[in-house]
Amino acid sequence: MSARLTTGGRFTDRSKQLGFSFNGKRLTGYAGDTLASALLANDQILVGRSYKFHRPRGIVASGAEEPNALMHLGSGNRFEPDQRATTTELFDGLVSESQNHWPSLETDVGAINARLARFLPAGFYYKTFLWPRGLWKHLYEPVIRQAAGLGRAPDAESRDADRYEHFHVHVDLLVIGGGVAGLMAAKTAAEAGAQVLLVEQTAHWGGRAPVDGGIIDSMDPDAWVAQTVAALEAMPNVRMRLRLMGAAVQDHGHVLGYERVSDHAPGSAGPRHRLWRIRARQVIAATGAIERPLSFAGNDVPGVMLAAAMRDYVVNFGVIPGRRTVVVTNNDDGYRTAICLVRAGLEVPAILDARPYGGGKIADEARALGIRIEPGRAVSKVLGTRRVTGVASCLQIGEGSSLEDIPCDAVAMSGGWSPVVHLWSHTGGKLMWDEAGAFFRPDPERAPTGADGLPFVLACGAANGALALPETLRCAAQTGVDAARRLGIKAADAAAPPAQTTDESSLMPVWIMPAKARADLRMKAFLDYQNDVKVSDVQLAAREGYESVEHTKRYTTLGMASDQGKLSNINGLGILSDALGKPIPQVGTTTFRPPYTPISFGVIAGEARGEMFQPLRRTPMQDWHAAHGAAWEIVGQWRRPYCYPQTGESKRDAVNREINAARGSLGVLDASTLGKILVKGPDAGKFLDMMYTNMMSTLPVGKCRYGLMCNENGFLMDDGVVVRLTGDSWLCHTTSGGADHVHAHMENWLQCEWWDWKVYTVNLTEQYAQIAVVGPNARKLLEKLGGMDVSKDALPFLQWADGRLADTPVRVYRISFSGELCYEIAIPANRGRAFWDKLIQAGAEWNITPYGTEALHVMRAEKGFIMIGDESDGTVIPQDLGLGWAISKKKTDYLGKRAQERPDMVRGNRWQLVGLETPDGSVLPDGAYAVAAGKNANGQRNVQGRVTSTYYSPTLTRGIAMGLVENGPGRMGETIWFTAEEQEHTTRKLSLVEAKIVSPVFFDPKGEKQDV
Repeated sequence: MSARLTTGGRFTDRSKQLGFSFNGKRLTGYAGDTLASALLANDQILVGRSYKFHRPRGIVASGAEEPNALMHLGSGNRFEPDQRATTTELFDGLVSESQNHWPSLETDVGAINARLARFLPAGFYYKTFLWPRGLWKHLYEPVIRQAAGLGRAPDAESRDADRYEHFHVHVDLLVIGGGVAGLMAAKTAAEAGAQVLLVEQTAHWGGRAPVDGGIIDSMDPDAWVAQTVAALEAMPNVRMRLRLMGAAVQDHGHVLGYERVSDHAPGSAGPRHRLWRIRARQVIAATGAIERPLSFAGNDVPGVMLAAAMRDYVVNFGVIPGRRTVVVTNNDDGYRTAICLVRAGLEVPAILDARPYGGGKIADEARALGIRIEPGRAVSKVLGTRRVTGVASCLQIGEGSSLEDIPCDAVAMSGGWSPVVHLWSHTGGKLMWDEAGAFFRPDPERAPTGADGLPFVLACGAANGALALPETLRCAAQTGVDAARRLGIKAADAAAPPAQTTDESSLMPVWIMPAKARADLRMKAFLDYQNDVKVSDVQLAAREGYESVEHTKRYTTLGMASDQGKLSNINGLGILSDALGKPIPQVGTTTFRPPYTPISFGVIAGEARGEMFQPLRRTPMQDWHAAHGAAWEIVGQWRRPYCYPQTGESKRDAVNREINAARGSLGVLDASTLGKILVKGPDAGKFLDMMYTNMMSTLPVGKCRYGLMCNENGFLMDDGVVVRLTGDSWLCHTTSGGADHVHAHMENWLQCEWWDWKVYTVNLTEQYAQIAVVGPNARKLLEKLGGMDVSKDALPFLQWADGRLADTPVRVYRISFSGELCYEIAIPANRGRAFWDKLIQAGAEWNITPYGTEALHVMRAEKGFIMIGDESDGTVIPQDLGLGWAISKKKTDYLGKRAQERPDMVRGNRWQLVGLETPDGSVLPDGAYAVAAGKNANGQRNVQGRVTSTYYSPTLTRGIAMGLVENGPGRMGETIWFTAEEQEHTTRKLSLVEAKIVSPVFFDPKGEKQDV
């Protein structure tokens, strides 16, 4: 049956019909509909089941505060659960399904929970599942896990087909909310000269004013909104964006915005969602207010709706939420809905006004339309289960005894309005209780402050408690001026346009209907629709000692659902306040957490998916490596050549060839991925002495020194060569995967602990290409390029020099990770590939051979050099690795020093670095454990060490390995046994492999080759 008015609908275009499905049923709507309005227009009142009791639920609201109409949208790789029908714009072909039921929405087995409601009160799971203890794992946990959640997760095999992106913008002033308050504030600030960004989460400007009526500057609100939007669009210093929600306000003016770019037009150009990272010097929250429900028995029956939402559906979409609607209210706003419905040709059999004094002037307008008004009356209970069939009315001051049953098919409820203070609260803005409006609103004396200690968030309009139209505009105009002045702009006072609306009589706070409701009525009066939290649950929590509102929230789950208490918060506080006998301000309010409404995981990730899960970092020589057959290895965020297999060559053969070439003649390595962090300033030397275990402040200019970096727990976290550039500048080399982490580590200590030290750091990793020229002919190659003296006398080991090679500006370091004669050459990144090509061309004379990371690792292991991440695992200290020589005896402190002096760090049986070799020259299994006699407390064999690095050495023509072994250096020559897995048919079995403990330096132990 159609539930659409014959005419009307501000947003809908009836010339464009759209087809969609709900639970497999084909339905139609119009362009401009939301999924919620289209469902109501098709008389689909039942849209879901509640979480706990599986009660039938219908649409309650019209915006982001909707608690019930959460849908599965789409299918396959475009499936998404828990999407609000009220904020989902209809498009042709939309596929939707209701959630949380089986086998169907109409017949749900889970509804049995509703009959057990008396046995499932607040906190029942804390009390019920404690005994018998043995049943938790086998009975309780599986059942709870199966029942948890509303929607189902997408299939793991269905990769999201849409694109998402992040967007960064800097503005003077961000105005969040495009209602009349946001438009007014943006206009006055922009006219003063501020650069303004105005965002609105819906697809339309103007907010509630065009629906609620009134006069602005002799125009109806719709016309004024259109005129103001046109004026703002013409201003060069104003940017405007629809479908962009202010999701979170964070410290230092950082705001997250969530833009639904193409949800309403799938398949269109651009991403589906966009995450805006906005830096604003000032923020204005013009986020409006949300109407509160009333708490009466059956207030969750499908067909019970917020009064303002019912107006929205009638005015904006031409939809009939109910043909015969009873309005129940405690303020004048309910009368607006009654008048709206009657003027649309629908019936309103009664307005039940809880206030004994009734409504103000608007009540006279309602009476003139023939609407019956019952002051001092309330709803005792709603009749019907899957949809409203009537209401039982009673006295508000009574206990619920029915005075009259009124047949109807819908109930419009209005319990007052709550300013949307979520964004104000995200960065610590405090609230104050407004007794007249019975709501919390921003306290201007305790506003969120920025790094300078000055407030950077302002609230205006309904978000600031100014609910009447004239008051809203005056507040917004002044807030725009105040924001401009805080930006340093000399702004004149701005006059708000004259506005008129019907005067309202005062609201009467009503937390439960009727005021002395019997226990059976309280058991069916809901506060939190998503989590099935009832009035009786909050009262029970108070009786059981949960006096803190935060404790009550967690005990009852009130406001913990995806709406973050948008509908339930104030009513819950009112109930708790009455139960505790304390005023609401003393009870306080819960914490509002970002985001304002849920945002997609896709937009959080942005483009970080698949190959771009992490940033793809490329060296200047990347294309050359690819063109020459590199086999890739992922190292941090880099792809580095593992080796360069030639035609018909295995990777192992390629690695052996590359090592032999580097040791026998000439090799070249792309080392651009090494971290390069510049540390500069008067206190830089003192700072580096704390960062590294050895002294860096005494390093002479022009020299290099190997350094170890530990965390505050004493464990080794990175290593690399430190270079003294000038009197106050050092360049710290780090591991390829450690540059960002090490830089963040430095900044953390500078900003949080040594904030008064004059030290500046910058990560220069990608500013320079770096190439290692390795082997006996390395010097000959550089001499052939010409332009710089690279002799041993001019450039000895562990020194560096600036100069030119092959007419290219370079910095040359005499350092070696291979144990061979080596020059590491740093070149500006934009000239890296050209210099690499010159090296390859000039080195052909000596059969120059590029080598990859595996050859690098084998050669460093032959020399006994450690690799961070192999020989270190977060539990190893430098002393374990035989690196005590790299720990200064001269300085009193460095990060980790005191931790390394703890008893566990100096005990004699720590696992320490040794070399390992097998009698037959075979390669030990990587990661194998060395077994010991006896068993541990778990009945497993004791272990006394493990293999950290193991390779076949073509230089030595046998396997070599390094490992950490209990008191290893004191056990030289001893034989120990390591576990190895063997595959026998379809089973695996463990065997033992013999190895002898030897020195970890297998090749050139005196270091003669690197210092020629």
